[in-house]
Amino acid sequence: MSKLVGCIEAGGTKFICAIGTGADDIRAEVRFPTTTPEETLGQAVAFFKEQQAELGPVAAIGIASFGPVDLNPDSPTYGYITTTPKPGWAHTDVVGAIKAELDVPVAFDTDVNGAAFGEYKWGAGQGLNTFVYFTIGTGIGGGGMVGGQLMHGLLHPEMGHMMVPHDLTEDPYPGHCPFHKDCLEGLACGPAIEERWQTDAANLPEDHKAWDLQAKYLGYLCVNTTLMLSPQRIILGGGVMAQPHLFAKIRSKTQELLNGYVQTPELQDNIDNYIVSPGLGDKAGRLGAIALAQALI
Repeated sequence: MSKLVGCIEAGGTKFICAIGTGADDIRAEVRFPTTTPEETLGQAVAFFKEQQAELGPVAAIGIASFGPVDLNPDSPTYGYITTTPKPGWAHTDVVGAIKAELDVPVAFDTDVNGAAFGEYKWGAGQGLNTFVYFTIGTGIGGGGMVGGQLMHGLLHPEMGHMMVPHDLTEDPYPGHCPFHKDCLEGLACGPAIEERWQTDAANLPEDHKAWDLQAKYLGYLCVNTTLMLSPQRIILGGGVMAQPHLFAKIRSKTQELLNGYVQTPELQDNIDNYIVSPGLGDKAGRLGAIALAQALI
């Protein structure tokens, strides 16, 4: 029988903590708002202590966190959220806080790498060794696998902040990103849509011109990713992608922008299976954190 492990999907808006052994066996789960580090991490610790008293000890805990984060095991700030704009959370020792209270091995990665790992184990990334997962929501982030390994390097991927063409005549909105204004996240995240059109994306009808503009920016995302990493699949998740009609527009724009340059069946004849929604839906992050924990034991 698989050992019990714990997981934390640490988001800028909410934390989700769970205990289980896999995608089909979650024994307990809780979610609560992301407030101060002390209060939020304290709630996570309290959940695990309470559930371990009832369910038995966990063998490890996996954390998939908003960032930027320090993933270098040799760094003195390994396990920290670093220069985040989230008020109060810059330079927070997340791994240290959990280890100090629970004394178990802790796996730590970005929220999008965690979601990608969950998709690799149980979702739309199964059987692939090179693919990318994006979340399009309050922010935009990307992670994934290359050659069967989660993407790490100088820091970790920050694909959501790639630069994309911005026609100010077509789209005079200046951009939402506090660092770059009109990077991809600045133009295509949920808050950017809301600020541009003065309403939540969920309120916009399918025939609103907002969606053609959104598809254009996300088409550039898919084209840049295809040309840089040559993934076997691109998975698009997050709240903004809860608009099923948007996928067809993104696929069409991707093909238009590539203009036949990449000659593969996936991009020409089977693009519906190349740009896809997450197989795990909105559970990818926490199930990915479960998978990260399992990789430690």
